[in-house]
Amino acid sequence: MIELRRLIDTYDQIDFSQRKSALATVVRVEGSAYRRPGARMLMTDDGRWTGAISGGCLEGDALRKARQVILAGQPRLVTYDTMDDSGATSLGVGLGCNGIIDVLIEPLDQADTNHHIAFLRSFVGKEVPELIATVYAAPEGSPVQPGDRLMRQADGQLLRQLPDAGLNAQILAEAAELLRAGQSVAKTYPLANGVAEVFVEVLQPPIRLLIFGGGYDAVPLVALAKSLGWHVTVTDDCIAHLSPKRFPGADEVRMIPRHAAAAHIVVRPRTAALLMSHSYHYDLAILTELLKTDLAYIGILGPRKRGEKMFMELAKTGVELSEAQQARIHSPIGLDLGAELPEEIALSIVAEIMAKFNRRAGTFLKDRPIPIHQLPVGQ
Repeated sequence: MIELRRLIDTYDQIDFSQRKSALATVVRVEGSAYRRPGARMLMTDDGRWTGAISGGCLEGDALRKARQVILAGQPRLVTYDTMDDSGATSLGVGLGCNGIIDVLIEPLDQADTNHHIAFLRSFVGKEVPELIATVYAAPEGSPVQPGDRLMRQADGQLLRQLPDAGLNAQILAEAAELLRAGQSVAKTYPLANGVAEVFVEVLQPPIRLLIFGGGYDAVPLVALAKSLGWHVTVTDDCIAHLSPKRFPGADEVRMIPRHAAAAHIVVRPRTAALLMSHSYHYDLAILTELLKTDLAYIGILGPRKRGEKMFMELAKTGVELSEAQQARIHSPIGLDLGAELPEEIALSIVAEIMAKFNRRAGTFLKDRPIPIHQLPVGQ
């Protein structure tokens, strides 16, 4: 999400009376690559760019191709083969990434209200995922052409459709499952005169972080979460902890009554709550309230015994945690990084939340038996 915001901000600063622009999007990767499908790069005809489609090795050539696309006024699919690390590539360097990368480069016409930046702008600020299906290759004479798009919200609303009813139907038949899986994929669909190659992308809203407790250790946590583009709310029932000057980056700083917290918070599928007030009774009251919601992640700061004591207190009041509830609660919170300082603890917590919503284990990448961007079967 934060990369999309940067692209949109950069686009808004372009003086189109003097400059022209193009957008490059990674639409398919075979093998390994530095960036996954969905990576974008906004370019202007004076050689400036924002974003990236690789680790720096493809951007120069993409700029050259973008100038050609701008002059032609038509999208173009560019394929980069980085399998050869001997230096004998068309780019003149040995990339050695062991992948084939398809990049769709399309001109951006400010007068066209349906160009891709306009699509992305409509998504920023949304609280639900959206699906964008982008045609990047199709036979000549087909109703669809590279750059044509379908956009579907999680609630089923269509913001744009492709000019081929059959192709629309094929994509929409799979849309719900693709949104549930949250995985962007390149797919091939049959047409009357051949096949269409389509990048089906799932755009996820930013993670919403609710921090219950405005102590000193919440300060670096807010800063780190905001640097990732997350939506952050800080709350406490001690007004002294809620000075906006302490949390200048937070989206919200407000009081929430401890015994009615569930009624005062908004829970989305990617919402995480942290109990870190250092007040046992406050955190217990908040935990009792949060268990009434369907929050996917509830973290309790402190040693394991602190959380276990809370669970025992809840049991005495007749609240027995189900397996599903236990899976949602993380106590103690964070990945095992050996963190000690508040900044290190913030890193540990943010990393665990990110792993949770990305359905990862948070282990060493070198120990993964499958490619680093691939989800295990069944996830």
